[in-house]
Amino acid sequence: MQNDRLSLDEIVRHVEARAADYCASSDRIWAMPELAFEEHRSVEEQIAMLERDGFRITRNVAGMATAFIAEAGGGGPVIAVLGEFDALPDLAQEAGVTEHKPTMAGTPGHGCGHNLLGSGSALAAVALKMALEEAGIAGTVRYYGCPAEESGSGKTFMARHGSFDDVDAAFSWHPSVVNEVQTTSSLATVQAYFRFKGRAAHAAAIPHLGRSALDAVELMNVGVNYMREHMPSDARVHYSITNTGGDAPNVVQAYAESLYLVRSPELADAQKLFERVKRIAEGAALMTETSVSVQITDATSNVLPNKALQGAMYENMRRLGPPAFDAADRAFAEKLQRASLTDEDILASVKPHDVSLKVKVLHDGILAMPERETVMMGTTDVGDVSWVVPTAQCHAACFAIGTPFHTWQLVAQGNLPAAHKGMVLAAKAMAATAADAFRNPDLIARAKAELKERTGGKAYVCPIPDDVTPEDLRGKKAA
Repeated sequence: MQNDRLSLDEIVRHVEARAADYCASSDRIWAMPELAFEEHRSVEEQIAMLERDGFRITRNVAGMATAFIAEAGGGGPVIAVLGEFDALPDLAQEAGVTEHKPTMAGTPGHGCGHNLLGSGSALAAVALKMALEEAGIAGTVRYYGCPAEESGSGKTFMARHGSFDDVDAAFSWHPSVVNEVQTTSSLATVQAYFRFKGRAAHAAAIPHLGRSALDAVELMNVGVNYMREHMPSDARVHYSITNTGGDAPNVVQAYAESLYLVRSPELADAQKLFERVKRIAEGAALMTETSVSVQITDATSNVLPNKALQGAMYENMRRLGPPAFDAADRAFAEKLQRASLTDEDILASVKPHDVSLKVKVLHDGILAMPERETVMMGTTDVGDVSWVVPTAQCHAACFAIGTPFHTWQLVAQGNLPAAHKGMVLAAKAMAATAADAFRNPDLIARAKAELKERTGGKAYVCPIPDDVTPEDLRGKKAA
């Protein structure tokens, strides 16, 4: 009887009962975009919604003012749903238009759809709580409000703090252009500042007495560019010059700084590549007779997919079917494609999934799970959670096919009906799979055994050094 009352139909009923309120909450977060570690209004919005739905709140998790846990129920199993709510810089954009129309230049915008991500995950947690209570099933539901996914890796700090240590399974999702269970891994990362110190001098009268820190930054860039030919093709190295040493060309720059981000499919390989970058920086300092200091500011582990949970999530998505997009949704998506997206945008969007989708404007199916595990050419701090607890994720179609992430085009669609429909599908898929875990202890056991096999039984080691705190990263631009 309990199992019948925790069926997919019951989960769908509870999600739909609260969907309108959480879509409205997503829109409010869309309208007040906030950068990493500064998501105070977004957090208060989410906490108000979750408290209203009977969740107990723990604030300031892992020393972060915008990290919180909302919990309902008690005892085991403990099931987590992960949410995000941070925005990206310089992407403010009017909604529902097909041209670039910033609402206020230089201000943030939700260019990755995290307004939807957090609200959809909260909706899943609420629906799951309601279904468990109605069925009289014991257990704990937790929603994790995770800050700074775009830059700062809030979940990595939470994992280092032990916030997920007693969780039995975790679920998340991401707004996308397709409907699928995510089966890919991700790139692990190491990010660090390279700060060069030299000696100032008059650039014309006594240049021989100066030691240029800016020269060192440039030589480091040259060295890394040469290294690119001799590193694995699936690794990435990005950089930004964050301080050029001033605007006066007649002064030898005594200080200059660059920020490097190293990525690779495995954390150990990213760390090895980072050591090579460090040696290049040391060589640049040697050539210019300057000194260099290195400060790691951010790092994430690669995602460990969990086939046991993924299989259960796929079965639920297959039974749920795609979002019910209507003619108005398709008309806007087609208009956006024609006005602002290229054929290359559209092909790049569908190539990792199914190239036949290039003729569509919105995805109206559920992609089959691929037989071979691949690596997503991106990064997420969900990876660190997946090393601690079995984790599964899905994607739900919220945007026109071809929409590039981290762009104004995505922001323009972030509070439209099509986005809401994708968000609600994701909430149903996560809540239904979490319900499977409550109903079926064997699913959790198989997921845990798989995680142990993938990690070789080794305990999680946080890639962010112990001396780096979230406070060190506040105010840094997302990348």
